Amino acid sequence: MPSVNIRQLRDTRRLKELLSAGQTVELRERQRVIARIVPAQHQAEPEHWPDFAQRRQRIFGKRVLSGADLVVEERGRF
Repeated sequence: MPSVNIRQLRDTRRLKELLSAGQTVELRERQRVIARIVPAQHQAEPEHWPDFAQRRQRIFGKRVLSGADLVVEERGRF
């Protein structure tokens, strides 16, 4: 496992190369490991999102609700 010390952290180019190659890098201070820098894993695509337009159509039908009407309606309650 490659390692860098605190002073070598200034050379970010080398650190980026190691991490982009998928290698875990040990951070050392006076030959003692104080941390491990692990490369980020690519996150998988999100699962299939529900069809919100179809859900809205099922709930409200052909009604059209404007946001302003709802605000005026809510303000009248108080």
